Formats: sequence, structure tokens, C-alpha cells
Amino acid sequence: MADRLEFTPQETEEAKAIYLQLKDAIGQYLLPGDEEKIHGHLKDSMEKNRVERDHFGLNPILFGFQTAKIVVEEIGLKRDAVVAILLHPSVANGFMSIDDVREQFGASVALILHGLERIAELYAKNPVVESENFRNLLLSFAEDMRVILIMIADRVNLMRQIRDTDNVEAKMKVSEEAAYLYAPLAHKLGLYKLKSELEDLSLKYLEHDAYYMIKEKLNATKKARDAYIERFIQPIKEKLEAAGLKFHMKGRTKSIHSIWQKMKKQNCGFEGIYDLFAIRIIIDSQPEKEKMLCWQAYSIVTDMYQPNPKRLRDWLSVPKSNGYESLHITVLGPENKWVEVQIRTERMDEIAERGVAAHWRYKGIKGESGLDDWLTNIRNILEANDDLQVMDQFKMDLYEDEVFVFTPKGDLFKFPKGATVLDFAYHIHTKVGNACTGAKVNGKIVTLREILHSGDQVEILTSATQKPKPAWLNIVKTSRAKSKIRQALKELQAKESVFAKEMLERKFKNRKIELEEPLMAKLIKKLGFKEASNFYKQIADGELDINHVIEKYIEAQAKETGAGNEQPAKSAEEFNLHAESNANAGGEDVLVIDSNLKGVDYQLAKCCQPIYGDDIFGFVTVSGGIKIHRSDCPNAAELRKRFGYRIVKARWSGKGTAKYSITLRVVGNDDIGIVNNLTSIISKDEKLVLRSISIDSNDGIFRGNLVVMLEDTSRLETLIKRLRTVKGVKQVERI
Repeated sequence: MADRLEFTPQETEEAKAIYLQLKDAIGQYLLPGDEEKIHGHLKDSMEKNRVERDHFGLNPILFGFQTAKIVVEEIGLKRDAVVAILLHPSVANGFMSIDDVREQFGASVALILHGLERIAELYAKNPVVESENFRNLLLSFAEDMRVILIMIADRVNLMRQIRDTDNVEAKMKVSEEAAYLYAPLAHKLGLYKLKSELEDLSLKYLEHDAYYMIKEKLNATKKARDAYIERFIQPIKEKLEAAGLKFHMKGRTKSIHSIWQKMKKQNCGFEGIYDLFAIRIIIDSQPEKEKMLCWQAYSIVTDMYQPNPKRLRDWLSVPKSNGYESLHITVLGPENKWVEVQIRTERMDEIAERGVAAHWRYKGIKGESGLDDWLTNIRNILEANDDLQVMDQFKMDLYEDEVFVFTPKGDLFKFPKGATVLDFAYHIHTKVGNACTGAKVNGKIVTLREILHSGDQVEILTSATQKPKPAWLNIVKTSRAKSKIRQALKELQAKESVFAKEMLERKFKNRKIELEEPLMAKLIKKLGFKEASNFYKQIADGELDINHVIEKYIEAQAKETGAGNEQPAKSAEEFNLHAESNANAGGEDVLVIDSNLKGVDYQLAKCCQPIYGDDIFGFVTVSGGIKIHRSDCPNAAELRKRFGYRIVKARWSGKGTAKYSITLRVVGNDDIGIVNNLTSIISKDEKLVLRSISIDSNDGIFRGNLVVMLEDTSRLETLIKRLRTVKGVKQVERI
């Protein structure tokens, strides 16, 4: 059991003084019984040894009073925030529940304490606080904005108290968080005094020598600096007043932190900082005269002091993208010292300080526009000084469409709401996603379908035997994960196709059957597969029996070569070219073979579907007829190689009046109305007949096969040209 917390005389005196100050400031906001209940609770906590000094040796009760003083005096919070601060140590140590607080002090105090507890849980996961995502997660965990304001005040107080601590490591961590997280938040909320204090104290602890070097130089020149600024301002005032301008002026010295940042950025010493002094001239002007009056002031200043043209920043003519308007010049004042002068109007100054383009937006950490607008509203509430009653109802609804999730090491990632464990896995690495079998979320094993929630700590589980599945596309939420899954599925299918093809070739070799690619390609289509990859995938998956494929191949080969037919295959030389009526020719279409003889018994090959006008050749079949192939038929090379003696020259003669069936392959963007646009082009031509259309759409790409009846190649070429003009169509080709 720890020793009872004892107040030192100095701590007792300070606590009493702050107590009286708080009572004087917020006494009118306290409810009947508040003071007695809080006093009794703190006294009971001390008597029962429920509170003890922290790892810095600080008294938690006094620390609470000090923080409460900051939120009242510097921020403007009232009763609920003060009560929550004083009760927080007991709630954090489990000696008082949120329900107890709600019953004794109301729902608003309970809500603040609940937010503080959630953020304490967040810190327990050892997050990387330097990330923008952590700042966003911190805000999303604060159901009431007062939670963030209290935490800023708490950090300012802590930075003030740890100056002489022996716990150097903890002191460094606290200082880093102040610089990376709390100072930018204070800046965004318009708490400039607290922001500067956080920055200066963090610099003091993290870079001791630099801080004191700058401080000593500033202290050594303070009186001279103040006098100098007055000497600089006075003649400008007289000239501006003589010109009839209504204005006021502000003089300032950069903070120690700002000076150090400038020294590092410009890689120079203290004396090399041009704008150590800064003057702001704020003009009272009507909107239509703003630019004119600003440039008039500029002219007056530059007539008096020599300007540095390299340091002119004209955000008056062309405002910054965030709306910031001002005229910045650096002039050489008395004693050859450089002074920055900012010239703007009241309206510009109001926008720069409070509005959409506040100064912090381009000097502080940039965040998402929704966050910035929301924080600006809060800052305006703070500056309105209206008792902050609106804060009681203010709830965080920002990031309702986003979740922030931790890795076991404390790294933080952002995902859209509804994202799953599988999204997280693919965000880590493609290989992790491909092998994902599930995860441990907050120590509990879950499936890869588990939906993530803000603050979850996720550890991915993998297996070497796991493979991506098409169904995974319906599990993931992010486009990144979907893209990686599709890529993995394609690679997997390609590997399986190669494996299946090798397996099929081995089976053919074992049975001493020669595998002909053109014939296999025809067989694959005959078996109903549009793509060879799907055919091989079914073999790899065991859905298609290899022996069945081999039997079908043997049948196709026998039919192609005429095996089993008693009639010997004729050569082209033996073919008797007698003129016979040709029922298949139809109309005036005439096929001329070699010696321009008509009426030969022929058929159009189904493998390439030749039409009138195509460059063709004839192939003598075992039955004595001729099959007509296009010269660019997929099987042409194999036929010439193996059966050159059965090839017959052929050409068309006469006019193409019969209608031939051709298939067109169309590829394009899957846009609304693309099918209607394609079919309307065909329907407008009376000599074209659309027999069928098949559509396949995937990943925003439209693929379709159009079977059209037409007369000749010239009409085909015209049709292809027209189809290519359809918006969204990328490719049209005959197959």
C-alpha cells in the first residue's frame, strides 16, 4: 500500500489560492451541493490512500486544480469541465464509475470523463503520435470537444511542472507529443498563447542549448528592441495619419520556437533572421478601396525605408489558394536592421485570424478541409465568450465515415467505414493479403470478414496454403484491396492454366497422340469456352475430365483428317472441275477455282467464316467437296504445312448478293447506352441483319460479340468504321 498523499506547505498554499480563484470565476455556474460533494470526494480519496504522486512526483489533486485554472482562465470553460478534471484521477483509478458521476454531477460531466477515459485507452496502445492519423483518431475519440481542450490544458500544465524532474526519458516523450500533437491542435483552435507556450517549453526541454541561446539574446536586447520598434513605428504613424488613413498598428517579436525554426530552415545564426521584428498595419477600409489603400500604405513605408525586393510577398493581387490576403515587405529600418511589415485591411485580418484562411492553416499542420472547418467553428465559439453553453451539446460527428486502426507496433492506418480485416491485410502488403486467413483483433481471433472499428488493434494471421478467392472481392471495401485481389486472381489463374496445359500435354504424350494447337483451339470453342484460360482452369480445378477432353479431341481429329473413311483423300490435281449447279452458292454469287470454272461443290469453313470479297483458298476434303477458308484463317498455316497437296487456289467472281454470317468482337467502356448505340447503327442499314449479340462486362470494361448478316467485305469495312465512332468503343475486330 502506498503512503498516504501528503501536501507540502507550498502545495497547500497554492491549492487554496487556486481554489479561491476558481470559486470566484465559476461560482455562479456551480449547482447546489457541488462544492461540498467535490470537497468530500477529494478528502475521502486522500484519507483512503486512493491517490498518489505520479511518476514525475506530482500531486494529482493540486495538478487537477492547476489544469482547471488553465481551462477557466485561458480557454473559458466552466463548471462541467472543472468538475470533470477534479474527478478524473478517481475515475481513472477505478474508485468512481462514470455512472456514479452521472448520478451525482450530471450527464455532461460524465460525457467529458467518458471521453477522457477513451483517450487514455487509446494511449495505452502505444500509438505513433507524430502521424496525422493519430490526431484525427484522437479527435474522433473525443465525443465532446471539451475533452480535447482539457487535454491541451493538461499538457500545458504538465510541461510547466516537469522542468526539474529527474525522469528525463518521460520528460522527452511528453515534450515530443507537445510539439507534434498538442501545439498544432492549440494553434488550430486559436489558443495562440497556449500554443506558443507548448512550442517554447518543448524546445526548452528537447533542445536546451538552442532555447537558452535565443532567450539570452532576446533578453539582452529587450529594452533596446522595444525602443527600436517604437522608433520604427512613430514616423510611419505620422505619415499614414497625414495621408488620411484610418488604421492601427501592432508590433511583435517572434517566439523563441519560431526564431529557432527559421534559423534551421535558413541555415543561419540568430543575427541572420530578417524578420525578428514584425509590424502589422491594419487599415479600416471600405471593400472597394482595400487594394488601393494597402498599396498607398506600402508606398509610404517604402518611401521611408528601403525595401528588399526579394522579400516582397504580394498576396493582395493574387491571394493564397486558401484565401489569405496580405502584403508582406521587409524593409531596412534604422541602424540597418531588417523589419517585416504586413499590410492588410480589417476584413483581411479577420479572415486571416478567424476565418477560412486563418494564419494557422498555412503555417500550422495542414489537415483535411472538413476537420479544419469544424475546428474553426469551435474556435469561433471560444472567442465568442458566450459562456460556452453550446459546448454542452456539441458532439463529435466528424469522421463518421472513417475508422482508424492500429498495428501491434502502434502504427496507425485509416480506412473507410465498413472496411474488413482483409482490407487491413492488403494495406500491409499484397503477400500478407493473399495469405490472410483471419486476424487477432484486440486479442480475439476473428475471420477475415470481420469489420474494423476505430481504435482496434489488428494482428493478421496467415497461412502458406491460403490462396485468394473471387469471393474476396465482395468482402473488401477499399479499391486498393480489390485491385490487388484481381491481380492475384489473374496471376493465380495464369499459373493454373500453365500447370493444366502441361498436364494435358503429358496425357497426350503418354497416349502417343500428337497435339495440334489449331484443332485444340477449335475443340475448346466447341466445348463452350470463350476463353482458353477458363478451359484450362476447369481442368486444373478438376471440373473437367482430361480423358473426356482427349476423346473429344480424337473425334475432332478423325473428322478433320477423314480417318476411318474408306475413300482415300484426293489431291487437288485429281479433282475434276465439272460445272454443276451449286445450291449453296445462292443468288449470283459465283466461286471460281483455278481455271475460272463455276459451279463447284463447296462449303464455307465455319472456323473463319469467309464472305464475298475475302482473300480465300480451297481445301479438298475426303468426301470430294471443297471447303473455302480465308487466307488469314487460324488453321491456314497448319493446313498448308500438312496438306499442301490438297490446297486449291480460289477467288470470288461476280457480285456479292447473298448474305454471309460474320462475328465482330467489340471492346469498350461499360457506359450506359453503349449497347443501344451499337445496335442502332446496324438497324439503320436495311442491308444489315443483326442475328445475335452476347455481352460480358467486368471491371468497367464492355466486351461483346455481334453476329451480323451482310453481303461483302466492303459493307463489313463500312460497318466496322461506324462502330468505332461510337463513344466509349475502344476496339472492333472480326473474329
